[in-house]
Amino acid sequence: MRIAVAGATGNIGALTVTALERDGHDVVRISRSLGVDLVTGDGLDDALTGVEAVVDATNSTSSDRTEAVTFFATATANLLAAEQRAGVRHHVLLSIVGIHAIEGNAHYAGKREQERLVGQGPVPWTIVPATQFHDFAEMVAGWTERDGVATIAPLLVQPIAPADVAGILAEVATGAPQGRHVDVAGPATQDLVDMARRTHQARGRSVTLVPTWSSVFGPTMAGNVLLPGEGARIAPTTFEDWLAERR
Repeated sequence: MRIAVAGATGNIGALTVTALERDGHDVVRISRSLGVDLVTGDGLDDALTGVEAVVDATNSTSSDRTEAVTFFATATANLLAAEQRAGVRHHVLLSIVGIHAIEGNAHYAGKREQERLVGQGPVPWTIVPATQFHDFAEMVAGWTERDGVATIAPLLVQPIAPADVAGILAEVATGAPQGRHVDVAGPATQDLVDMARRTHQARGRSVTLVPTWSSVFGPTMAGNVLLPGEGARIAPTTFEDWLAERR
């Protein structure tokens, strides 16, 4: 099966490419660094020739709400239009658990707009909402780390291994469109501060962590907001298993 992966050079995109190729599929990599630009549309029509399904694992790092929404809206609209022209039969979108209950987060606002466009778009679709990845705590701490000190929000999460997410996306892409997929998550809940501490320890780093809310992760994200819903699909890899590979 010929499947395109948008965001193919990113963390989840690259793992999804690997999972699909391991199962014998013909994978088209879509990335600006590879000559296909979702924002301008350059190269999209050629890239999608003969493609039956598309996995969208694109990401935005902007902390500005307008910029994030504009990026996701533009890229998604261009991708869906090109898919319609190419006769693509299935659009698979990686999304995030809990984004519809949270305001004030620029990235989540962009993802909500992306979901809206996919749900109202011309291509049959599946949206796969996933919880935060196992490397999320380290990444968040890295945003604020200065001189060995980092602030980090005390979020309650149920993290999932990036490779498990990629495997699920690959599986979904080869099947029929489902509409909204059940939430996907890891096996156990974790405290983000403790996750960051343990990840730093596994990597042999000493970082002082200061739990605090911020403009990015505010108190509206406290409690169970980011946890998967009832009937979620639970992936097998534990945080401890993932950490063991980083030591």
